[in-house]
Amino acid sequence: MSVFDKKKTLVTTAIDYTNDVIHIGHAYQKVLADCVARFQRLVKGESNVYLLTGTDEFGSTSEKAAETKGISPLDFVTEVSEKDRAQLDSLNISYNRFIRTTDVDHQKTAQEFFSKVLENGDIYKSKYEGLYCEGCEAHKTISELNEEGQCLLHPTRKIQKLEEENYFFRWSKYSDFLLELLNSLTFVMPEGKRKEMIAFVRNGLEDIPVSRPKYKVSWGIETPNDSEHVIYVWFDALINYYTAGNQTGFWDDNTYIIHFLGKDNARWHALLWPAMLKSAGYKLPDTIYVHGFINLDGEKISKSRGNVIRPDELVTKYGVDAVRYYFLKHGPIVEDVNISLNHFIEVYNADLANGLGNTVARIAKLAEKSGFDFPVKPLENIWQEDWAKPFDELRVDQVLHNIWACLSILDKHINENEPWKITDPGKLREVLTSEVNELRRIIELLKPFIPNTVSLIEEQYSNSFIKTAKPVFPRIQVQ
Repeated sequence: MSVFDKKKTLVTTAIDYTNDVIHIGHAYQKVLADCVARFQRLVKGESNVYLLTGTDEFGSTSEKAAETKGISPLDFVTEVSEKDRAQLDSLNISYNRFIRTTDVDHQKTAQEFFSKVLENGDIYKSKYEGLYCEGCEAHKTISELNEEGQCLLHPTRKIQKLEEENYFFRWSKYSDFLLELLNSLTFVMPEGKRKEMIAFVRNGLEDIPVSRPKYKVSWGIETPNDSEHVIYVWFDALINYYTAGNQTGFWDDNTYIIHFLGKDNARWHALLWPAMLKSAGYKLPDTIYVHGFINLDGEKISKSRGNVIRPDELVTKYGVDAVRYYFLKHGPIVEDVNISLNHFIEVYNADLANGLGNTVARIAKLAEKSGFDFPVKPLENIWQEDWAKPFDELRVDQVLHNIWACLSILDKHINENEPWKITDPGKLREVLTSEVNELRRIIELLKPFIPNTVSLIEEQYSNSFIKTAKPVFPRIQVQ
């Protein structure tokens, strides 16, 4: 099934936990989802596409962080949530809603969802004994820890040994259902992640706690059947997609639902979430896209290493579209990637300053000098052409490769025809008209990727008489 097969599209990102403000590792996912949403709007219309992002705010980590600062949990998560939203705004993320799990409508929906699963017989009370990582807000098995007995994602945190009474979800009941679901090549993408999920299910699913006792964690949504428990943060957080989607008419059979998330969240989204939806009797998502991690200069990004970079820091220094382009072209769309500021500058100068920026400036200068008019012609059916095919598999990096191939062909046309040497007015008009119109087409293709820059170039090229302007991507001088 293709994302074009349904009238509407719901695109979501994972909601970020409010233990800290998001960094460039989180930013990739938001830009990726935004690019796909913008493309879908061009194809299906603004009103038929919905982009959802937000923050995950309940749980023991937020509760303890607030206690340390001497403020209420709500005040603490509100502060982080607002800073997260500012980071997304700096990246020009065109979200339709920034949801917070503390929103009243979400809390109500989460309780209703819990009740439906309970009524279906898939939630029961039992005793839990095992390991818990507070950083992940997740229960752990020995196989999920390193040789020192620490969480692979939070090695500086001490693993807790829990013994408490919880409500459990009958996850194991849905093993066969999940394996059948995973037979679809488009349910979990890319292929390597789909195979990982199949292996995990075949290794055996165990029922999972979906509540915490209030005497352990009071900062949470109260379970509707027991005032002494709160809904486990992961069970509550996943429901945010349904909260927003159902409320706005984007959780129905006419909607193609795409979840974007990092590989650390894959099991929850690909295996737990569909089982929860099946139990509650709700529609399933169509595609769960799992991307890799970003490492900076060969190291994992973390506060303890002191290598955290916020998105707005890069945007302030290099511009929003340069940041968007770099991550969409070189981000961890399939596997982990290593990035560096040196590589960023290298790509900026090669692809944007010397590539797109130079071509835009050359053609504008030639067009202005010629004195000809170049009427703007409407572009038709360009979103279904071959250059866009990788969007079917959500491979925005390959789409950019295709667009830059068109740019390279245009640049070759300029160099071979040498319009600055043409003395025949008729021939010059023919050559420049071809080049101006092809550049206008390429700029249209770039709308989902670098929207601000596209607006600047469109303003320059929107009239019949084209004028030169300031460089859209001034070259960065390497020190």
